[in-house]
Amino acid sequence: MTSCRVVGRGWSGYLVRVKAKVPESEQYLSTSNRITGVVVMVIGLIALLDIVLEWRTLGGLVVGSLIGALMVVTYIGLVRPSVTLRPDGLLIRNHVRDHHVPWNKVADADVTDLLRVETESGRRIRCPGVQLVMKDLRKQRVGGRKLSAENSITRADFVVDRIDNHRERHAGTATGEVSTRWAVPELAVLTALVLTALVGQLLR
Repeated sequence: MTSCRVVGRGWSGYLVRVKAKVPESEQYLSTSNRITGVVVMVIGLIALLDIVLEWRTLGGLVVGSLIGALMVVTYIGLVRPSVTLRPDGLLIRNHVRDHHVPWNKVADADVTDLLRVETESGRRIRCPGVQLVMKDLRKQRVGGRKLSAENSITRADFVVDRIDNHRERHAGTATGEVSTRWAVPELAVLTALVLTALVGQLLR
């Protein structure tokens, strides 16, 4: 989609075709989980470098493969999950699967311990990328103690509002069906590392 803009002054100006700005995606995730995951992966990377430099044996191969597998598991469990709102639909990245839900197929969204999206067919997809922190839940149940403005409950409610807003705006023009695919790269790397560790152990 393009638009025209006049460049210059008075009648001497001329028209220049300018591409209209494409709506940006909105991504939501658990910041605390991602920070924890990155810290664990950095520690694992340092350990791997030490093994590569100082421990070039089958034992080092086994330990290095196990550390690599732990890093992948950390990425899958803490870093990977997210929820992205795009013009064409909702992209839900869970631990080992990705779900794409066009806006015309989103029936509802709510929050229990984490975000849940209900599709038109009645299927509920859980979204660990947006979850509630236990301390916020305890404060809410006890009452009397005010939650901070940036607590996880408020953030989760904000994501639900944004999903409802996008659905109202885009459902009329959205097309397609709900699709699900496995996180093949992550699972392939994890499988390769585990097999390498097993083979190394057998050859020791």
